[in-house]
Amino acid sequence: MLEKKTDLLDKGAILQKDYNTYAIAPHLPGGLCTPQILRKIADVAEKYNAQALKCTSAQRIAIVGLKEEDLDKVWADIEMKPAAAIGLCVRSIKFCPGTTFCKRGKTDAVTIGMKLDDKYHGMPLPSKFKIGVSGCANCCAESWVKDLGLIGTSKGWKIVVGGNAGASPQIAELLCDGLDDQQVLDVVDKIISYYKQHDKKQRLGRFISKIGIENLKKDIGI
Repeated sequence: MLEKKTDLLDKGAILQKDYNTYAIAPHLPGGLCTPQILRKIADVAEKYNAQALKCTSAQRIAIVGLKEEDLDKVWADIEMKPAAAIGLCVRSIKFCPGTTFCKRGKTDAVTIGMKLDDKYHGMPLPSKFKIGVSGCANCCAESWVKDLGLIGTSKGWKIVVGGNAGASPQIAELLCDGLDDQQVLDVVDKIISYYKQHDKKQRLGRFISKIGIENLKKDIGI
């Protein structure tokens, strides 16, 4: 009897529709990368006969249709560790160009996004957890439908929590606003630490719905 295949969390590999091949998504923080990285991904995809390359909504490039026996070699050739594309963890920190590149930017989404990515990407949590960092009210990083969202304004950052664009969609609630960069990092750390300590296997939005946004504010000192 053949062993039934499934997603391989330790290899960051998602089983495909054929129940035989896998997709991986090399981690590109904020979708930013160099021409050299793009060439390397393309070369590796070609070397291992990938079926497709797919630009994902999480600002990554998925390599689709890989054989299980090639996964370790693919990661080694790309020179990256397996990315957290699946599992109960911080999946991705999606951020817009912010003031670094965009004329509409009000805040530096790239710097904050990179700091959050460095600290939290792949961190185990009670459920999957997505973060969006938008440098203005246009909200190109879809912050209102992320577990934790940042939105830049002329008066500083807004933090919104509890959003979800999945099977049970939910708009985030405003937690606080008018924050500078350091205050944002401090509050994000409080939110994630509190969630990690108190919740069990449910998205942040459902957790907040149970305890109430005001209780969350009180418990994390906002």
